[in-house]
Amino acid sequence: MFRFEDPIYLWLLLAIPLLMMIRFVGYRQRRRKFRKLGDADLLRQLMPDVSKYRPTVKFFLLLSALALLIVLLARPQMGSKITNEKRNGIETIICLDISNSMLAEDVAPSRLEKSKLLVENLVDHFTNDKIGLIVFAGDAFVQLPITSDYVSAKMFLQSINPSMIAVQGTDIAHAVKLAMNSFTQQEKIGRAIILITDGEDHEGGALEAAQEAKKKGINVFILGVGDPKGAPIPLGNGDYLTDAAGQTVMTALNEDMCRQVAQAGSGTYIHVDNTSTAQEKLNDELTRLQKGETDAVLYSEYDDQFQAFGIIVLLLLVIEVCLLKVRNPLLKNISLFRRKPGAAAVILLFLLLPLAAQAQADRQSIRSGNKLYRQQVFDKAEVEYRKAEAANPRNPQAMYNLGCALMSQQKDSAAIVQFEHAGKMETSPKRKAMIYHNIGWICQKHQMFGEAIEAYKESLRNNPDDNETRYNLALCKRQQKNQQQNGGGQNNQDKDKQQQQQKDQQQQQQQKDQEQKQQQQQQQPKDQMSRENAEQLLNAAMQEEKQTQQRMKDAQRRQSRRKLDKNW
Repeated sequence: MFRFEDPIYLWLLLAIPLLMMIRFVGYRQRRRKFRKLGDADLLRQLMPDVSKYRPTVKFFLLLSALALLIVLLARPQMGSKITNEKRNGIETIICLDISNSMLAEDVAPSRLEKSKLLVENLVDHFTNDKIGLIVFAGDAFVQLPITSDYVSAKMFLQSINPSMIAVQGTDIAHAVKLAMNSFTQQEKIGRAIILITDGEDHEGGALEAAQEAKKKGINVFILGVGDPKGAPIPLGNGDYLTDAAGQTVMTALNEDMCRQVAQAGSGTYIHVDNTSTAQEKLNDELTRLQKGETDAVLYSEYDDQFQAFGIIVLLLLVIEVCLLKVRNPLLKNISLFRRKPGAAAVILLFLLLPLAAQAQADRQSIRSGNKLYRQQVFDKAEVEYRKAEAANPRNPQAMYNLGCALMSQQKDSAAIVQFEHAGKMETSPKRKAMIYHNIGWICQKHQMFGEAIEAYKESLRNNPDDNETRYNLALCKRQQKNQQQNGGGQNNQDKDKQQQQQKDQQQQQQQKDQEQKQQQQQQQPKDQMSRENAEQLLNAAMQEEKQTQQRMKDAQRRQSRRKLDKNW
């Protein structure tokens, strides 16, 4: 990770354009004085050794050296070292509610922004502790695995918004259970779950989950954000969120439920308002937990990178001293600055290439992430890709790789967000086709067939020869038709059935791919697929889809359906 230790000195770079303006004014006055002396061609013949471009090149060499010296004053650093330390602290998992109700503005600037500020201040208070981050709404996933890298924790925090989770609502029990499984296996250490929410639990089971955490020695602290009187949920366009009846939704802090969950989890309920009292109370409660020795892997040691900048400065100064304002009699035949003034700029650019290479910290993070991804360590690969994205927010490769890492961890909502950003930045048609193919696959897996069809179509627009995408598009259209006929949908299924269907679809997809490859090898070239082959595969898929739907209907009769009447 690249940074400046003293970035305030970078303000001195504003002197560079000022010096260029002074130089330009001086050059204009010099030309005006030469015109007063006589004809320009005659003066050029009287001064055959005077170069027209050498003074300008010398000026820009000095200007570049000055700019690099200012960068040196700011102390550029790179966090390339990894340190293993023994620390005496606690483990904390923060569960942050990012449902739509957290957009209410009864706490300035909003419930979500106030919560993020609270978490950031909490991270600043930590010294020897480990921290993890879980975001939840109607679903929950681990945004940051438990770590001692506080810089990464703050970086992950900034990108949180309600659009990361497609399933809205508030399922506190799921978040608490996921947090319980996210701690390390270390013994004799204090563990805490900090639940930041407005208390609108739509799914139930929060008390039982908190009691289960208490049995495992985990304290559950509740930070209630909002006003018990209630507030509307802004949509960003001047309107407010409405329910199915068209009435404006008023979301209120449920303090009674928050107190009950905190009591069941052997923790404390703290009300968050526009003051800093909640932060102080939470810090006091966490200091009472038992501290244990933890192993910390840190990336916080930064090495000064002044060597490369210093070498470039020395080279520029040496070239400037050796370059005379008049032509060298021994080099009369070299017309570097007379006929090809652009060559000087090429040389200067070549000298500054090491500086550009030094600034590409995102490439190193991508390579590290790719290595971890190949080793199937997806959570650590995600951290590396996020570092690369922070170093260069317009790098589509980092966004695409991050989306793949999230998809491998079943963080499908966040993966789609990354793929969409990568699709906007990517310029290569084939890579863009891969991006939209992945979006389509995720949407198809969650039975969002309309979105999947549009994504597959966009993929085929960029790569019309992709038979796998063409096959998935045909299959998705068939599944959408069956879904409309049966009147079923993903919103009427509980999580267990959804996971079972995902497994069935994955197995079906693998079987279809194998059959497709075998038939292609026997009948056709590898880059073509006949109509008969496609019809056979679609018929087989229809039969398997009917069997899957029948199994789901049987399970649906035995289990109650999950209701998603509230999307906040």
